[in-house]
Amino acid sequence: MSSDLSTDLTFGPFTLDAGAGRLVRDGKEVKLRPRAFHVLRVLLTHSGRPLGYEQLMKEAWEGTFVSRHTVDVTVREVKKTLEQYGEWITHRPKVGYCFEIPSSEEHIRRGWHFWSRRTREGFEHAIESFEQAKRECSADFRAFEGVSVSYLALATFGMRPPREMYTGFLEAHERAVALGGLSPEMRCNRAHGLHLFERRLDDAEAEFRRTLTEKPSLATTYVRFAMLCTTRKRYDEALETITRGYRADPLLPMLPVMESDVYFFRREYERAIQVGAKLVELHPYLQVGRAIYARALEYCGRPAEALEQYQLGSMMSPDLPWLRALEGACLANMGRTAEALAIVDALERLRCTEYVDAFFMAVLRIALDQREQAFAELERACEENSARLYSLGNDPKMDYFAGDPRFVSLREKAGVP
Repeated sequence: MSSDLSTDLTFGPFTLDAGAGRLVRDGKEVKLRPRAFHVLRVLLTHSGRPLGYEQLMKEAWEGTFVSRHTVDVTVREVKKTLEQYGEWITHRPKVGYCFEIPSSEEHIRRGWHFWSRRTREGFEHAIESFEQAKRECSADFRAFEGVSVSYLALATFGMRPPREMYTGFLEAHERAVALGGLSPEMRCNRAHGLHLFERRLDDAEAEFRRTLTEKPSLATTYVRFAMLCTTRKRYDEALETITRGYRADPLLPMLPVMESDVYFFRREYERAIQVGAKLVELHPYLQVGRAIYARALEYCGRPAEALEQYQLGSMMSPDLPWLRALEGACLANMGRTAEALAIVDALERLRCTEYVDAFFMAVLRIALDQREQAFAELERACEENSARLYSLGNDPKMDYFAGDPRFVSLREKAGVP
């Protein structure tokens, strides 16, 4: 962090713009009284060095004498505004106040940089960085939070075995909460896990609603709550939730992903295409966006265009086997059976060393009209706890099993209404 007051001062998720007198957290301005702002600026400028009362008065109050009680109250105000990060401001009797940024800070920043790539390799590099941060500072809740959300992402996007990843998420999440408290972000993550991997829908909904009350600006919550609404076939509420999400963050990539999902589940394929087209225009390197757009194109009778999108997605993320499975299903639906079967063989070989989401293998088997193999894949998806099971009662591809009593039992087993 620079101590030059002509530049911004950045710490954790915050940026202090000394020139404009603004404190920003994750791109959104945080309200702070001018005097409290000056106190924070001074503490940051002298980061790592203790400041006595006299020096704080001299720099933050510009020499005006105030009581020590006033200094203490103002510092407490700053700490409250910083929430969990307020713990970085410490006080030692006869020495003074000190803003101490953990030695793990650089590893935390690197971890989120890798995480933002939204690829398997990115999430795994993020875990490495967060683990290093844990070694540097075992009390830094952010390191455990980073590990937890990385495991959750690997499970959610079908990149690694869900049961193993979810166990890692729960362990790291519990430690992060013990160290830093249950923030709205952490509550949202737990609710997402309750929905996708435990199928405790009532508990998940209660936690999502509480998160939205605590922090209505947290756009990710709208995406995940809309996902829960689709599981419960409350499509109108899902779309209304997504609209609220756009107001919180118009450019969050997963909002149009979820919006297209909802229209697809409602069998409104043209609307799903419209949203998907905008999605790939705004976020061309988001592989899941390509898959969402391709799926809608396929169901609107435009398989050649769909195949192109699936193949682009696979080229961008060759480490996502489920994209190859969707590509194979598209080929099968186009009558290119030999090519589809070649993909089946390649994915079965890959299963010897890598996780391949069985839900998408079921989709591929359905396209090849391999009914028994497809059903066996769905049973395997339940055993592996695939994240995609949330769509079991909605996905048009599952219409293939309409009237099959085994499918009803499977949905009940998976906890999907």
